[in-house]
Amino acid sequence: MTTIALIVAAGRGERAGGGLPKQYRPLAGTPVLRRSVMAFADHPRVDAVLVVIADGHRALYESATAGLDLLDPVTGGAERQESVRLGLESLAASAPDRVLIHDAARPLVPPVVIDRVLDALDASPAALPVLPVVDTLKRGSLGRVEATVPREGLWRAQTPQGFRFPEILAAHREAADRSPGDRRRGAGRARRPGGRPGRGSGGRRQADHAR
Repeated sequence: MTTIALIVAAGRGERAGGGLPKQYRPLAGTPVLRRSVMAFADHPRVDAVLVVIADGHRALYESATAGLDLLDPVTGGAERQESVRLGLESLAASAPDRVLIHDAARPLVPPVVIDRVLDALDASPAALPVLPVVDTLKRGSLGRVEATVPREGLWRAQTPQGFRFPEILAAHREAADRSPGDRRRGAGRARRPGGRPGRGSGGRRQADHAR
């Protein structure tokens, strides 16, 4: 069974400030992107790694990933959803069994989380790691707090998010054919969680997040 990691690094990282996109900044002396890529390239259950980069970032990418054995990078689009679709389309000819979609700006994913997502894909077409919401949540408008939102049943979605490749490619192609106002809803159906962490029901299984 073939598994490919798709690392999404096409963002401009402007919210982080400082000029250099955050995925190319050093973390303890190593670029964030390199750390993210190596988490998957070094994993025994991942067969290959593909990075989606922004137009004009090829030199930054080459510097950050020098010496690593990766698939040729793909240029992404204006939005994350388009970048993911372009990455998936580039894999269509090889048609892997499974794909792990991961944000480049999350460099510290432990191997056990990757294992749990892959294990969950044995029983479900999609899976994602989650963390419980621990902060107090408030609902409000016009600068005034109106209510406290119960945290029960709320989870913080993490990456990598795993999918059986044919299903996620079809979902992104369907979303791309929709009008701009409907695209996010269309892709959302591919990402919609179902069930409880570690048990799963419905369309997407939520894998236990490592502590």
